[in-house]
Amino acid sequence: MKISGKAVLAFIGVLGVGATVAISQEKGGSDTTGPYELVSNWPENICGDGYQVGSTAGIWAETPDRVFIFQRGCLPVLKTEGSGGGPGDLVPARNTSSYDLSQKDPARHPRWDHVLYVVNKQGKMIESWEQHNAKFVRPHRVLINPYDPEKHVWLVDDGAQMIYKFTHDGKTLVKSWGEFKVAGNDDKHFGRPTDIAWLPDGTFFVSDGYTNTRVVKFDKDGKYVMAWGQKGTPPEKRPGYMNTVHAIAIDKARRIYISDRANDRIQIFDENGKFIEEWPNILRPYSVLLAENQHFWVSSGTTQKFTQYDPSGKLLSSWGTFGAFPGGFWGVHQFSVDSEGAVYTADVHVGRPQKFVPRKDANPAHLIGRYWPVAKP
Repeated sequence: MKISGKAVLAFIGVLGVGATVAISQEKGGSDTTGPYELVSNWPENICGDGYQVGSTAGIWAETPDRVFIFQRGCLPVLKTEGSGGGPGDLVPARNTSSYDLSQKDPARHPRWDHVLYVVNKQGKMIESWEQHNAKFVRPHRVLINPYDPEKHVWLVDDGAQMIYKFTHDGKTLVKSWGEFKVAGNDDKHFGRPTDIAWLPDGTFFVSDGYTNTRVVKFDKDGKYVMAWGQKGTPPEKRPGYMNTVHAIAIDKARRIYISDRANDRIQIFDENGKFIEEWPNILRPYSVLLAENQHFWVSSGTTQKFTQYDPSGKLLSSWGTFGAFPGGFWGVHQFSVDSEGAVYTADVHVGRPQKFVPRKDANPAHLIGRYWPVAKP
């Protein structure tokens, strides 16, 4: 039976915007990486023969030629069975998130080098901030305030209970917040902080965090302003009650999006902590990104997929596959997009950064947009 092009379009319309319909011209395939292709062997192994990077918590693409990677030391390459590799295959070490300097057992300490390093487009290391290694305990996020013309580099370390602000070249620590390895729930301490987001004037908000269950607001000079959020009991439904406050983003209307990770939802507030609404049933939102078009992207620690939502919270698309094999995901803890549309991911449970580029036949509507607002070059 011959089917007209109009009939196919009508069928797609019935499925709805959120559906993905692919008409393959080749046999086989499993659409592992959605609208993207993996860049093989990116980046280079900076830990040396017999070693690999540990749990990779943070990644930030300032430009295609300057990508920051924040990870938890160098570990011996482990032989594992399964996990997408195959019996006896060498695959990235599993459950490496427990390897960090906060552990009392020295046997669980990695080789503590190349914790923050920078690579170029080809994945070659161009910088390594070895002079700051003693400041780090359990790296969590690396970011640049997109409104900042000096492009300071911000590092969040939940094990150190610290937030650091460095000059762009990493030579100088400009300012820090928190007390090293001392937890607290006041205006001078954190309880394992996780992420940062900024307003245009430099006011910033910290998601705080694994132990604390709050959002902390600082003014443009870094002075404490206020905090909000109460500890909930998962599965928590009440507004303003949170568990594992793991990521944060701000839209054009200055609304604050909070990853209430343990409660499988996003809570949205105004800039003074007034609850606006929630988006439920978003499973374990590890990392979030608001794109230029104000579409909201989430990496899930449960489904291991990226999910795309429009500004009203409607699910539009999803992609991603669980696995330790190249191109699979196991805990995308942070992700970033460069000016050429490449997506960079930090797998926290596997211990690896990855780079993906858009397929030539990709639907542009399903590609992850750049972080809002886009920083000036």
